[in-house]
Amino acid sequence: MAMHILRNADLRPFNTFGVPAQAEALARFSDVDQLRGLLAAPELAGMPRLFLGGGSNVLFTHNWPGMVLLNEIPGIHVVNEDERQVWVQAGAGVPWHQFVLHCVDHGWGGVENLSLIPGKVGAAPMQNIGAYGVEIKDTFHSLEALRISDGEVVTFDQETCHFGYRESYFKREGRDQFVILSVTFRLNKAPHVLNTSYGNIQQELERQGISVPSIKDVSNAVIAIRRSKLPDPAVLGNAGSFFKNPVVTSVLADRIKQDHPDMPSYPAGEGHMKLAAGWLIEKAGWKGHRANDHGVHDKQALVLVNHGGATGQAIYDLSEQVLRSVHERFGVELEREVNIL
Repeated sequence: MAMHILRNADLRPFNTFGVPAQAEALARFSDVDQLRGLLAAPELAGMPRLFLGGGSNVLFTHNWPGMVLLNEIPGIHVVNEDERQVWVQAGAGVPWHQFVLHCVDHGWGGVENLSLIPGKVGAAPMQNIGAYGVEIKDTFHSLEALRISDGEVVTFDQETCHFGYRESYFKREGRDQFVILSVTFRLNKAPHVLNTSYGNIQQELERQGISVPSIKDVSNAVIAIRRSKLPDPAVLGNAGSFFKNPVVTSVLADRIKQDHPDMPSYPAGEGHMKLAAGWLIEKAGWKGHRANDHGVHDKQALVLVNHGGATGQAIYDLSEQVLRSVHERFGVELEREVNIL
């Protein structure tokens, strides 16, 4: 198999922050045989490996001292269906929003609330991505992944993925052991059960004069909301939400609410509440902050941005300042959602 390996590759086109970084080598794969060939290539032996999809959840703080492998496995097709549901498999290299629009256009419900999330299908179960009251685990059926140690393809179901809040087996125990090849989702045919109660979806539908929404209407509403709040990475470098929404004890949440009755909070299991990280960061004074070529977005404090020319280290240092500031003000430990490399 002929392999095209690029040496001393510029990684700016492959990370949505657009920060400068180089990889010792870079190659693409679009099927499992190409992947096996790259993993077995003697000229790449011993190199550290980094698998990238859309590069929408990483921050490079230095050059990558090894091989970057770009997952470009294509394809969306139905693998099973009955009167009420359809099982749809997508290649790990399919852009996530493209997959959502494909499902919406075919009348398959369940992922419409996840419209316009950057990245690719393969990263969705790794992160258990979620938005507007929906997470991947809600529609996930199974995935196929190549085990790096022996090249075998292994199937994971809902239970073996160990999904948590922005977490999965592939970010914990299985980290760096598998490469996701495809993901299968179980979606619903009409009539659809819509989730419009989270965020501003219902208000956006009303603004558009829609009283009986379809999944397409919900998708369009989510797209409109996201575009109004979040910067386009093609225009302003970013990786979406940089921090996770923290889960704290109810005691701590009540203590904060004594001084800030308007603080958003949501039940998160017995004795715990989930807080809005963006609200905490904004109240700590960071929303719209700019330090030369990088800063905090002026419409959504969860988003750190590269105004052009920033290094990954500078953005990371800013995130450290935000973490310390929120902890000093509220006693809340924030956690980064973006992977730091």
